[in-house]
Amino acid sequence: MSRTKANLLLLLAGAVWGMGFVAQSTAMDAIGPMLFVSLRFLLATIVVMPFALLEAKRASTALQPGEFNGFVVIGVVLFAGMATQQVGLLTTTVTNAGFLTGLYVVIVPFLMVIFLRRKPHPVVWPSSFLALAGIWLLSGGGITALNGGDVLVIICAVFWAFQVLLVGVYGTRSARPLMLSVIQFGSCAVLAFVAAMLFEPIRWPAILDAAPEILYSGIFSSGLAFTLQAIGQRYTTSAQAAIFLSSEALFAALFGVVLLGEKISAVGYLGCALIFAAILAVEIIPSRLKRRHNRAKLAETVHARD
Repeated sequence: MSRTKANLLLLLAGAVWGMGFVAQSTAMDAIGPMLFVSLRFLLATIVVMPFALLEAKRASTALQPGEFNGFVVIGVVLFAGMATQQVGLLTTTVTNAGFLTGLYVVIVPFLMVIFLRRKPHPVVWPSSFLALAGIWLLSGGGITALNGGDVLVIICAVFWAFQVLLVGVYGTRSARPLMLSVIQFGSCAVLAFVAAMLFEPIRWPAILDAAPEILYSGIFSSGLAFTLQAIGQRYTTSAQAAIFLSSEALFAALFGVVLLGEKISAVGYLGCALIFAAILAVEIIPSRLKRRHNRAKLAETVHARD
């Protein structure tokens, strides 16, 4: 798969997450955050499992224990990110949550340098901050006083950054994105269910009330979008992937306009433009620089022969 196609998959994942952000918030009118996380990822596990088994059947080698353990670790990090985000949404505003979650876009490049000893392409650094600035403007160009929920969402952004980093590492190493998705979904679902059993009431009528949100989040926001992320990240870097995934904020705003009749301010449209510019920059600039380098190298080779 080409890097361009991979980036388009990541962009699609951002679009699906953007449409599902409202579902994450409204579901907690009926059920607790941990029960919602558990049910959505249980459904995601069921949806993706047949495709993961088909992938395993076609694989030339068996899944290695280290790879399996890595997938489980990703599931634990996913649970931590989802848990802190969902609980944070109980007491923070959607505006604050949208911006603070987007902090992961600038955290990922630093994690690459610290833990992987890999330097992202130079265009990633300005593009990451450009995307974050766009998210800030899209959220209204301001943020209300921080409360406990906001702190949880900031912690969530750190976990999201580690999740993006780990998916990039183990997705590339194993070449088993569907099995990665199933194992991380299942691990997250089990941990969330244990937390729900300990801290939340579990009532069947309440689950039925939240069924539409559970279905969308489980099938699309979880099953489809996270799997697209796992597939796409095999062919691009974690830092570049984070920028494309940050389009979640852009699509959330656009779907709000189209589906809910919401309005975007002039500052918000500027934020959309900055996010779009960041995405274009990481897609176009590296490929153009590479082509220019290759042409220069070819010219040097021809000159040397002459």
